[in-house]
Amino acid sequence: MNAPLQRHALPPQQVCVHSDGLRLQAYIWDKTGAPTLLLVHGYPDNHEIWLPLVRELATDYRIVAYDVRGCGASQVPKRLRDYRLEQLARDLEAVLRATSADRPVHLVAHDWGSIQSWEAVTEPRIQPLLASYTSISGPCLDHVGHWMRERLTLRRPKALLQALGQLLSSWYIAFFHTPLLPELCWRLGLDRAWPWLLRRLEGIRNLPASRTQSADGMRGVQLYRANFIRSLLRPRNRSTRVPLQLIVPLNDRFVRPQLFDDLQHWAPLLSRREVRAGHWQLLAEPTDLASWVREYVNELEQARSREART
Repeated sequence: MNAPLQRHALPPQQVCVHSDGLRLQAYIWDKTGAPTLLLVHGYPDNHEIWLPLVRELATDYRIVAYDVRGCGASQVPKRLRDYRLEQLARDLEAVLRATSADRPVHLVAHDWGSIQSWEAVTEPRIQPLLASYTSISGPCLDHVGHWMRERLTLRRPKALLQALGQLLSSWYIAFFHTPLLPELCWRLGLDRAWPWLLRRLEGIRNLPASRTQSADGMRGVQLYRANFIRSLLRPRNRSTRVPLQLIVPLNDRFVRPQLFDDLQHWAPLLSRREVRAGHWQLLAEPTDLASWVREYVNELEQARSREART
């Protein structure tokens, strides 16, 4: 094991953040004076999914991660509406203000972490707290709603095929909306089969194991039930001036690259990077992801320093 891995195997500082009466567990790998990265995990994960990336970047940055409500060591909401995007954005804002109130952070998010982060990134009151946003495999649901409407109303074969292809890739969303069945799958042992499924479907062999995998899977389906149908049927206009690095894994089985074709309209400060990777591959093999995050963040930090001197 090399020196950086030895150093960053040290446990992080743990911080409790309260958001609208619910406790969120946050973790800080501190580096005084360095830019802060905030990492937001997806489904069915918790903050531990980021540990390979933390090992790559903790020599250069102050890193914050947290367990999304209902996951890991964070508290579990009682009502379905407590998982809505507006509440998830308030959670993210609470973590920002509790861990980096004096300096904007560079947000990095994956899967459902990215979906919920879009809500924060497109919220005017939260945008000043953000220095940049790196999004991986998680679109804004409102943008998806507009994307689907446009392709279904154009009635051109290519547009219709794109919409149909994404619907087929999103079959699991319909499954997650069925009562009790997704939770039953996790109770019957899906957590034990999960590493095998990732190896079989994604070729992933080294993602961190999670002690709360079953609970995270059962509770996390509420994210889909609370948000998907209403966002897709009544999409809002959500735009942002936060600098955006969009990383598009071309081999993603769940989020097709075409979903992001119209994103420049909503996020004009967009930098798009397409990579040959699957949905979780960049997290399990994080060297490339770390280099792209480092390159993007350092460029923005240098530009910010030049502006401060002029």
